[in-house]
Amino acid sequence: MGALNIENVKKAFGPVEVLKGIDLEVKDGEFVVFVGPSGCGKSTLLRVIAGLEDSTSGRVVIDGQDVSITPPAKRGIAMVFQTYALYPHLTVRNNMGLGLKQAGTPAAEIDRRIGVASAMLSLEPYLERRPAELSGGQRQRVAIGRAVVREPKLFLFDEPLSNLDAALRVNTRLEIAQLHRRLKATMIYVTHDQVEAMTLADKIVVLNAGRIEQIGGPMELYNAPANEFVAGFIGSPKMNFIDGARLGETAKTVGVRPEHMTVDPNSGTWKGTVVHAEHLGADTNLYLDCEKAGLITVRIFGVYNAEPGSTLYATPDPAKTYRFGADGRVIR
Repeated sequence: MGALNIENVKKAFGPVEVLKGIDLEVKDGEFVVFVGPSGCGKSTLLRVIAGLEDSTSGRVVIDGQDVSITPPAKRGIAMVFQTYALYPHLTVRNNMGLGLKQAGTPAAEIDRRIGVASAMLSLEPYLERRPAELSGGQRQRVAIGRAVVREPKLFLFDEPLSNLDAALRVNTRLEIAQLHRRLKATMIYVTHDQVEAMTLADKIVVLNAGRIEQIGGPMELYNAPANEFVAGFIGSPKMNFIDGARLGETAKTVGVRPEHMTVDPNSGTWKGTVVHAEHLGADTNLYLDCEKAGLITVRIFGVYNAEPGSTLYATPDPAKTYRFGADGRVIR
C-alpha cells in the first residue's frame, strides 16, 4: 500500500513562501510526476513528503496515517537522489544492503532482497565492485536498487537522470518504467524535463511558483491544457504563442503547436521567411518569421528542405488552435 494525500501543505523559508497550499491525492500504485521550471517548489514538495523538510502548515497522509511529524526513517518511503549518494568505500552489495543491516534485518533476508533487486536491475555482475568502478548509469541503478531492497510504500525520485548523458537518460528512463510495472509500487518523480514527465507518468502535476497549475494524464495535458503556462510547458518544441491582436482575434493570445501546422511554398494562412531549419532525421523544425504571426516554429515530420531566406506559407490546424484570455486561462 502506498496511497498519499497532501492536504493544504504550505512551506515558507523565512518570508519566502515556496509552497502556497498544495492539495494532491496519489492512489496506490500510481506513477506521479511533478514537473515545472526551476524554483517552482517541486523538489521542496518531495522533501516535505519524505520528511526531510517540515511543512509550515498542512498534512502529509500515507495510507491514512498522518506522518507530518513522523521521522523520515519511519514513513515507509525510499528516496533516489540525482547525486546517487553512494558510499565510495563500500561494494555495490554493501551499498544496497546497508540500510537493511542498520535496521537489523536478518542477513539471509538482506541477501534475498539484494538478489531480487540486482536481477531486476541487471546488477549481478557488479555486486562486488565499488562505485568508482561503475559508469554513471550503473551507479544510478545501484541507487535505485538500494531503494528497491527496502520494499517501501512510496518511491521518491528527485531528478534522478539529470547527471546522465542523453543515451543513458533514455535507457534508465525505460528501466524505471519497467521497474514500476514489475513492482506495481507508488512512485513520485520530480523532473524539470517534460519529455520524462510525458513518457513515465500515469499522472502529471504541473507546478508553477508554489502552486499546482493542472493535474492530469500526459495526453490530457497535451490536448487540453488549462492555461497558457501548461500549454507552453508541455510539448516539444513548445507551443507557438501569438498576440491575438495581430491576428484580429478577441483572445489575448493564440496558441498553436509546431506539429499542428503545415507549410506550402505557394499559399497558406501566414506568409513567412525561413530563418533557420533544424534537420533532425525523423523530422524537421522550421523557424519562420511571418508577417502576421511573428517568429514561429513549424514541425514537419520527415525531411523538408528549406533554404534560409526563402518564402513559405504556414497554415495552422483550426481544430487544434488554442485561445487564451487576459488571465492566461484557455477559452473553451
